[in-house]
Amino acid sequence: MGLNEIHAASASYGSTKTNRTKSKTAMDKTETKNNQDTPSAVYEKSTDSQTKKTEFKQDTATISQLKAEAEKRNGQLRDLVKKMLLKQGQTFDESTMYQLLREEKVHVDKETAAQAKADIAEDGYWGVEQTSDRLVSFAKALTGGDPDKTDEMIAAVKKGYEQAAKAWGGELPDICKQTLDATLEKLEAWKNSEAEPEE
Repeated sequence: MGLNEIHAASASYGSTKTNRTKSKTAMDKTETKNNQDTPSAVYEKSTDSQTKKTEFKQDTATISQLKAEAEKRNGQLRDLVKKMLLKQGQTFDESTMYQLLREEKVHVDKETAAQAKADIAEDGYWGVEQTSDRLVSFAKALTGGDPDKTDEMIAAVKKGYEQAAKAWGGELPDICKQTLDATLEKLEAWKNSEAEPEE
């Protein structure tokens, strides 16, 4: 092999190398362009709802307020019934008081009847609406407003109703059933409203 042949071979080799380099550079540019068109990772700014998880804390102030009000009103109701029974010369304890009332063995004077009617009237403290509203407020305060705990609150209300019926010694008056139904309906409405997606 002569010098000219080596030189020609080198020139040819160099030319091939250059062509390959040019070809590789063109491919790299195409890949870079394609990569720019379709990035391998997309970063999106998260919204506040994605980063902040709602924390539910018991509303102890509302719980205390509702308990205090209920204890006060229960005391007033018991005192009203006790005074009425004592006027009639009845001896009683908690269970016999309910029995006397349930069996209607007590004469109810006009004043006591008027007060009881006012208390259980539609707009009365022990009326269906106000009582069911208080029960729902209590449930929301206990759960800190967590709608995921609504089913627990529904079960607790039903259990309370059963315990009240047991303490009463039989079927509760119709107003109690109406209050239970209204309370359960309001709890379900709260649960369903929280489950609906915001538009």
